[in-house]
Amino acid sequence: MNLITLMENERETIVAVAAESLSRSHLVHYEEDGLVTGRLRLERVFDITLNSIKERTLIPVIEHAHRIAEERFQAGYDLSEVQTAINVLEEALWRRVVAMIPPTELAESVGLMSTVLGTMKDELARKYVELASHQKAPSLNLSAMFKGTYGM
Repeated sequence: MNLITLMENERETIVAVAAESLSRSHLVHYEEDGLVTGRLRLERVFDITLNSIKERTLIPVIEHAHRIAEERFQAGYDLSEVQTAINVLEEALWRRVVAMIPPTELAESVGLMSTVLGTMKDELARKYVELASHQKAPSLNLSAMFKGTYGM
């Protein structure tokens, strides 16, 4: 069995495991949104991941990461909440891949999966930083740290 076949055949199981993990994470905004919404979001990320692997393109992953970063940032989600949601899906996928993919195909499968989900998390973080940089934040005076007097 290759990665694409596994993902197509095990989609429901992987998403169910991820949704259960997400609910145990007790993320404030995800709890407020409810289990159904969380599961639908996980399904969407799963489907985009699968399509990116099938098509060998990261464009849909990058676009989705930017879109959800903007949506979640505007809704007040912490970046760690959104990253955790992706992480629970990645963990559920990893477990199935390691259990079901033949050792001869494991390196490629892990490489594809890690590239796609890693890109999504990286782009999500980059977009969050970009959005946060447009917010007025209090300035910090760090000059004492660079004069060797910090903490004295």
